[in-house]
Amino acid sequence: MYRSIALAAVLVCAAGAAFAQGGKVTVVTSFSKDVTDPIKKAFEKAVPGSTLEVQNRNTNAGVKFLEETKANNQVDLFWASAPDAFEVLKGKKLLAPYKPKATGIPEKVGSYPINDKDGFYVGFAASGYGIMWNERYVKANKLPTPKEWQDLAQAPYFDHVSISAPSRSGTTHLTIETILQGEGWAKGWRTTKEISGNLRQVTDRSFGVPENVNSGQVGYGIVIDFFAFSSQGAGFPVKFVYPSVTTLVPANVGVVANAPNKAGAEAFIEFLLSTTGQETLLEPSIRRLPVRPEVYAKAPADYPNPFKDKKLQGLLTFNADLSEKRNQAVDVLFDQLITFQLEPLKAATKSLHELDAALAKKPNPQASALAKEARDLIAAMPITDTEAAAPEMHAAFTGGKQKTARQAELEQQWSAFAKEKYAAAKAKADEGLKLAR
Repeated sequence: MYRSIALAAVLVCAAGAAFAQGGKVTVVTSFSKDVTDPIKKAFEKAVPGSTLEVQNRNTNAGVKFLEETKANNQVDLFWASAPDAFEVLKGKKLLAPYKPKATGIPEKVGSYPINDKDGFYVGFAASGYGIMWNERYVKANKLPTPKEWQDLAQAPYFDHVSISAPSRSGTTHLTIETILQGEGWAKGWRTTKEISGNLRQVTDRSFGVPENVNSGQVGYGIVIDFFAFSSQGAGFPVKFVYPSVTTLVPANVGVVANAPNKAGAEAFIEFLLSTTGQETLLEPSIRRLPVRPEVYAKAPADYPNPFKDKKLQGLLTFNADLSEKRNQAVDVLFDQLITFQLEPLKAATKSLHELDAALAKKPNPQASALAKEARDLIAAMPITDTEAAAPEMHAAFTGGKQKTARQAELEQQWSAFAKEKYAAAKAKADEGLKLAR
């Protein structure tokens, strides 16, 4: 017995030594307190003498903050879900390379590399994008169960869907970018705008969507998977599905260049990748997909496993380089075409739903042609994918808080484009409705 106790003590001491002494470790993260609090507690227990100071900022704001404070950096780590945000930081030389000592972690999750090939950031969990819904809300309103993105564009979902603005949420940006990569620029934006015509709201923060679905304020939400899984862990009556056009990418952590506590930052990364850290991801308030395959043995029943589930292994291979090139353009397009034009987009969509219902009862070729014209007007885009990723487009959005003259010009053009197209689409749909009745 004494020998067993001694051995256990040695193992505990070895685990603590593997992380080293932390001191104060400051992290900028987009994750909510539901995620950070349990990890903070577990880290401080695993690394005696350490304190994790969490500064919460959305992904885009976090990137800008590191840029603005680089001359006097006081942050040790950047911790978020969006790989393209880490590519931006890497390109601006705001991250320091670090190769973890942890072993036993595969090179890929699904079809995506877990770690940056140049060693500037590390994947600690996997994330996928899809649809969550409140079962009670859906049942009470006699609504259907979605399986694909396009389902959310159908008439029964009108005014029952929520999404956050990609300009305010790195995870929503990745969701939109995944649809664009999976379906192609033109079709992807068509799908996105047809879904958006059914939106109840566009929230300022990503966690506003699951909160509204959990409370029954809205039926469906477009979310990152762990929002739904953690809601289930908290006892909310919600379900989640990965559409066929989605992806799995690693959520990442990276050491900030010139970190005041580089050793503490490295200790935190080692903790996240340890068995203890990975098992913390399974806690009900977090429910992320660990990158250590063996940890899934302790996961709840029916928990997704990207290392065994065939569906999760054959998903879209996300192109982070492409996403980074057109990051700002996609965000601004979404805001100018959808967030700030939601009411006219919804009005045109509602008229189209009414026209479709009338045509189902009484077919009319001329009215059907008008419906197609209306849909094409809604789907129209002011720029191509080539233009969105061009260096000159990227340069237009480099002004930070002070917009460049070119950015202001583009925003005005895209806003006017949307107003014109949605008004014309509604007029076509209304004209068709008169013919179909």
